[in-house]
Amino acid sequence: MTYRSFLSALVSSASIVCAPSLSSAQDTSKPDPVKAEEGERIYGDYCQTCHGDNLVSNGQTFDLRRLKPEERKRFETSVQNGKGQMPPWRGVIDDDQMDKIWNFIMTRRS
Repeated sequence: MTYRSFLSALVSSASIVCAPSLSSAQDTSKPDPVKAEEGERIYGDYCQTCHGDNLVSNGQTFDLRRLKPEERKRFETSVQNGKGQMPPWRGVIDDDQMDKIWNFIMTRRS
């Protein structure tokens, strides 16, 4: 292998490894209405008590309608690890449920 072909292969490999992937945490696509409907039910089971009916907070908790599509990672981290007065939900709400709640929230954004 020549030095030039080695460099070419190295650059190609680096671009594949370093290329950003579109993970769920970065997903800015439109909400899935089926997932959103299921997410509304899950939200009602776990989130509604503190975050309010139809995401309308009483002002003492974060207004989830303010979340932007690009803030999904922030949302997931807060749900899993808790934040402030919010307890951690890791091990209670799984990734699929969190995805459905996210889709519900994205349909109600302000």
